[in-house]
Amino acid sequence: MRNQSNVCRVLVVDGQGGGIGSQLVKLLRACLPEHCELIGVGTNVLATNAMLKAGASHGATGENAIVFNAARADVILGPIGVVMANGILGEVSPQMATAISGADAKKILIPSSTCGIYVAGTEDCRMEEYLRRAVQVVMQVIAE
Repeated sequence: MRNQSNVCRVLVVDGQGGGIGSQLVKLLRACLPEHCELIGVGTNVLATNAMLKAGASHGATGENAIVFNAARADVILGPIGVVMANGILGEVSPQMATAISGADAKKILIPSSTCGIYVAGTEDCRMEEYLRRAVQVVMQVIAE
């Protein structure tokens, strides 16, 4: 999967301290092909910095950064709270959630009950397993 510039943009979105996002970036950095650009966008500077330290090619912070980059992404990953208005303890604004959920990109969401969201049909796994599976899905999506 590539956009018009022949680059596949993989956007990782996170909040709080960026723990999930930085783990995703680290796992993705190890296996993404060269034509993929890995971008970390945080709801706050701590999350963005964590993703940059983990190996994101570019980073940006805040509502406008999420809205702007979601519209240009081919794949978006993050905890499930990024598609919920007021998700991640209120860090996700309604505009952020709308931009992510309405983007044309494929979305790969990590289940997390800490946002008060439960997904029926998912098995109860350790976070590391959810992240490993998310990376597998990304690899399948970009191979399309």
